[in-house]
Amino acid sequence: MGLEQGQDQQRCLDQLNRAIAELGGKPDPICLARTAELIIQTMTGPWRFFHTPEHIFEVGGSGDGVEVLAALFHDLVYVQVDQGVSVNISAFISPFMKEVNGQLVIRDRNELPPNQRFELVLQVFGFEPSQGLVPTAGQNEFLSAVIAAECLYPALPDRVIAEIAACIEATIPFRGKAADGTTPAERLYQRLRQISETHQFNWSAADLSQIVRRAVRLANRDVENFAYPDPADFLDNTWNLLPETNHDLANANSYTVYGYRMSLQKMESFMHFLKPELVFQRFEDEPDAETYGRLVEHTSKNLEVARLYLGSKLLSIAIIEALSRRLGRNIPLATMMGELPSLDVATAQLENFLPSLKHPPHQPQTPLEKNVLRLLEEGRYQASSYDIKNSPVATYIIKSVGFDAGRSLLHQAKAFFKGELSAEEFLDLFERPVIEPIVDGVAAVFESRKTAIRRAKVGNEVHS
Repeated sequence: MGLEQGQDQQRCLDQLNRAIAELGGKPDPICLARTAELIIQTMTGPWRFFHTPEHIFEVGGSGDGVEVLAALFHDLVYVQVDQGVSVNISAFISPFMKEVNGQLVIRDRNELPPNQRFELVLQVFGFEPSQGLVPTAGQNEFLSAVIAAECLYPALPDRVIAEIAACIEATIPFRGKAADGTTPAERLYQRLRQISETHQFNWSAADLSQIVRRAVRLANRDVENFAYPDPADFLDNTWNLLPETNHDLANANSYTVYGYRMSLQKMESFMHFLKPELVFQRFEDEPDAETYGRLVEHTSKNLEVARLYLGSKLLSIAIIEALSRRLGRNIPLATMMGELPSLDVATAQLENFLPSLKHPPHQPQTPLEKNVLRLLEEGRYQASSYDIKNSPVATYIIKSVGFDAGRSLLHQAKAFFKGELSAEEFLDLFERPVIEPIVDGVAAVFESRKTAIRRAKVGNEVHS
């Protein structure tokens, strides 16, 4: 175990102990130590770049014991990111789940073992035996809550476990109103009221409101990055999410042009799909109207920036992909653009061969365009292991053609991605003075490698 992982595990254990003590529970030291190990080991998996131990600590924040415990468990299962369910956590859920044609399904009623905690989590989520789970509709949150219930029993009573499960249920993201007009929080309230009657928890209306308000508070912290005041911070988090869904990006300098483009395209499509009012939740006065309005406003701004920023980068990578088709179908991005900067080796990079446009013919026309051009040119705040902070090729393209033409060309780029345009037909849409410096730059990257190889050959001949 590394030093950082050991520190995270101790921090997790400390939070488990404090939260359970605050809630009047009876912790088992050996059981809690195993639970802390399980949580941190899972959250530090090889594909975790955003949903990490630091994330669960941030979501728990300085909240009460229920919030802290819910935060520690809420991302424990993330099937899409982890490429399945690890052996360590499968033992907790396999008695209740089965796999049918690649889909996780809750076991039939006659297959389920008698387990009151599992029944409680089922009711909190409104799920039923024999139901198939959907990754984007509560699958991960439900399974995480099941594990939380199993790990926290018998340290905590069922009533508290239900409150923890309610917080985890609220973190199912981006849900709108139902056909009857009720919000996710209102539907959770209704299920909790029924649970109180069924299990004789004797929650009052005020108790139920407090439970749901707490769940909404935690759920909103889970997505707080959408409302960061600075869009650059939001984009930094977005770049941490990309390799979680495209694992090839973890292999710096070897992922393909196609793989990188697909990552950008999926994220750009998601940003266009997402509505700002679906990101944050509200129940009664949590949060108050002013705070909620500010969250939605910042989210709307960040989504606008992200859409134009990602679209600009997608357009630039479309050009690189079209050029790469002249060589083959699965060409590494580093082959076309040069390897990422390294302290050990100085290598040629495409950006170094692009002409400087000190007086671009196309200036940004709106504050949004100015903001995005600045982000493209100067970069996000943080570099990632698989990409640089700034976007030299996208900056060159936008300065050369302008944002309006860039939007139009992006539609054509998506036609190219679908196979409706050939690579050469797509490239022909650009004026030659725009494309030729990129072609020459890629050729210069190739030439630098050729020169390096020849230099090595000459050196070997001298030594021989």
